[in-house]
Amino acid sequence: MSLIDKKAPDFEADAFKESDFTKIKLSDFRGKWTILFFYPADFTFVCPTELEGFAKEYEQFLKKNCEVVSVSTDTVFTHKAWVGADPRLKGIKYYMASDRNGEISRAYDVFESKTGNASRGLFIIDPEGVVKYLVVTQDNVGRSTEETYRVLSALQTGGLCPVNWQEGEKLLSK
Repeated sequence: MSLIDKKAPDFEADAFKESDFTKIKLSDFRGKWTILFFYPADFTFVCPTELEGFAKEYEQFLKKNCEVVSVSTDTVFTHKAWVGADPRLKGIKYYMASDRNGEISRAYDVFESKTGNASRGLFIIDPEGVVKYLVVTQDNVGRSTEETYRVLSALQTGGLCPVNWQEGEKLLSK
């Protein structure tokens, strides 16, 4: 069942952010757009490329009144160790949430029971907490931060955006 145009499942989670441990709730981000992205596991192959990509574009997302939150079934201690061990991850300033029991991943229908990991799921949630966009891919395919930014920009117009629409281009008329 699709979560599109439904309230995003709220959650509370331990998170790691810029060398600190904290607790977050999805509802903490109401009033902002939120990119919530799930990935399979720390210390893997494709995952660090995605986390690095979102780290490089994080300031651009913030300028769009958008917070970024990553989620995996690893612990916050594993997140910290991974950020400390992999130079590609040094610039991460967004929250890295822990979903040890898979509860959050299950709520978003991205939990893989065979592996105990989350699939690559990405959700764009509006300021009222409603899911406006989602994509779930096979684990071996990384997502595009450019496409995520483009979709966020399109959603924020509130208008009709044609294929390959880019920020600043005209919207379609009804």
